[in-house]
Amino acid sequence: MTNAIRIHTPGGPDALTYDKIDISAPSENQVQIRFKAVGLNFIDCYHRSGLYPTPSLPHTIGMEGAGVVEAVGANVSEFNVGQRVCIGAALGCYTELGNFDQSVVIALPDEIEFETAAAMMLKGMTAHYLLRRIYKITKDDTILFHAAAGGVGSIATQWAKSIGTRVIGTVGSPEKAELAKAQGCDHPILYREENFTDKVRELTNGEGVPVVYDSIGGATFEGSLDSLAPLGMMVTYGNATGPVPDFSPALLAQKGSLFITRPSLMHYVAKREDLLWAANDLFDVVKSGAVKIHVNQKYDLKDAEQAHRDLEDRKTTGSTILIP
Repeated sequence: MTNAIRIHTPGGPDALTYDKIDISAPSENQVQIRFKAVGLNFIDCYHRSGLYPTPSLPHTIGMEGAGVVEAVGANVSEFNVGQRVCIGAALGCYTELGNFDQSVVIALPDEIEFETAAAMMLKGMTAHYLLRRIYKITKDDTILFHAAAGGVGSIATQWAKSIGTRVIGTVGSPEKAELAKAQGCDHPILYREENFTDKVRELTNGEGVPVVYDSIGGATFEGSLDSLAPLGMMVTYGNATGPVPDFSPALLAQKGSLFITRPSLMHYVAKREDLLWAANDLFDVVKSGAVKIHVNQKYDLKDAEQAHRDLEDRKTTGSTILIP
């Protein structure tokens, strides 16, 4: 028996239950991992609420974590018992012990601690595809990144600054503005006090930015579009305040022949080679010190309900982990 956080019925944070469950021996292609730390992400809230349905119910949620290999299946040759590993994009991590297909398991470098890995894999690989694949930023770009003091924002801002990119970021409080600035955000905008679109136009001499990274959703969608330069790219990769409103594609033409995408990390790491590319690039920038992972909140796994409440209430900064 092992302890896990599961949902039996989708709902609010109180839908999370701390259950004792049986874990079978790994199947022939599986790796069994004993987690030392697990990451908290907004996608966990989406799985819990039913916005992103889980394959079955009840189901263990959680998409990233790090630990040690406990057992391996007969067809597994890449991993060994006792090896340090991590998960960055696979459902089922809110548990003490879990079985995962070997295709989603990543070897963890000795230089990176378990808690750091648990705090960075999904968020860091998200930053990778945002900055290096959807729109490949350069030192000559100015970008707008919403929630710059959050989990993805903290990593992405540092990564962008290591490339030389100028970063404008939105934040919800003076404390978060200071945090974002300390991590390299050139121009933190307090979105509750200032119109971020007007500020972006001011900071770019009226031109707008070539790309906006928006995980907020409905509350910022129109303003994000209006922050873009002609031919700009709108990347809406989350919806913390709810989905974006319905709109006509003609709106994109009216606002400057804009592009829009609604990506998912799962598609960008579906191939093993792409998963390893993203993970290894992330390991490199963390090991070099260009990106520092800030674990600003820790909860016991059994307290996942409170962790979800704090995340949704915007009480967290940087990365949050759960300790099994």
